[in-house]
Amino acid sequence: MLGIIGAMAQEVEQLKQEMASPEIVTVAGMDFYKGRIGGREAVVVRSGIGKVNAGVCAQVLVDRFGVSGIVNTGIAGSLCAQINIGDLVLSTDLVQHDMNATGFGYPVGQIPQMPVFSFEADARLRALAKECCEKVNPGLGVFEGRIVSGDQFISSGEKKDWLIREFSGMCAEMEGAAVAQAAWLNGIPFLIVRAISDKADDSANMDYETFEQQAILHSVRLTRELIARYI
Repeated sequence: MLGIIGAMAQEVEQLKQEMASPEIVTVAGMDFYKGRIGGREAVVVRSGIGKVNAGVCAQVLVDRFGVSGIVNTGIAGSLCAQINIGDLVLSTDLVQHDMNATGFGYPVGQIPQMPVFSFEADARLRALAKECCEKVNPGLGVFEGRIVSGDQFISSGEKKDWLIREFSGMCAEMEGAAVAQAAWLNGIPFLIVRAISDKADDSANMDYETFEQQAILHSVRLTRELIARYI
């Protein structure tokens, strides 16, 4: 059974509406909807924005619902010239760009005393997601690569250039690496899916408002198909 996390209500509302008579369980202020979508059982939840909310949400999915995989859907800012607004990024791995323990000899992004620099997503889930996207979002650009996360909305060209230079990330957002860390610690397969809503530069505030709904639509289509085909 997949656990589906969205940071915002818009990202999961459609999936909740498609569940027939869902069981709703409230934990840590989050409403977890358990039911069937496309004939498959899933748990869908809005985590709220930011890494702490996302990490807590992922842990509840493991402890309370015993999910066998976690997919975090949402929107992000592009860090790559080839990735345009509306395109999708499927995570290969994730890094927390606002983690800085360089004073203890760690590289920027490395969590102290963790044995890995980045958290690797599940290759099988990623391959399945790519197949699903080709079916439900034909013609859409689908990219695979590193996603960087931090408790910041990136809307500065200078910050964007630093993220590209430091981490070689494909997109930036605010929850994925926390979900990845929680899933990794629990040995649960995971995938972070991000639809691009802006270019993470000085135009980000304007682009985000304009293209948010389009990006969410692409993400919802993919997630629905992924749930139906997940085994």
